[in-house]
Amino acid sequence: MATATITSKGQITIPKSVRKKLKLEAGHRVEFVETEAGFLVKPATRDIRALKGILPKPRRPVSIEDMNRSISRMGRTR
Repeated sequence: MATATITSKGQITIPKSVRKKLKLEAGHRVEFVETEAGFLVKPATRDIRALKGILPKPRRPVSIEDMNRSISRMGRTR
């Protein structure tokens, strides 16, 4: 069983054997999921395709000119 020690700042180093098994590298994120048995630690990765459909389609297409006008107005109001 792999173990880790918590620092005074609440940080831990994930043991190499665990990082290897979870395919974790520097900069990757992990999730702590609470279960009835305790906490599950898992990679916080999602496939980009999972985002499809998260936002509704616009009622009408927006032209580049419309976008540029909106951006220009935002810059003037600040």
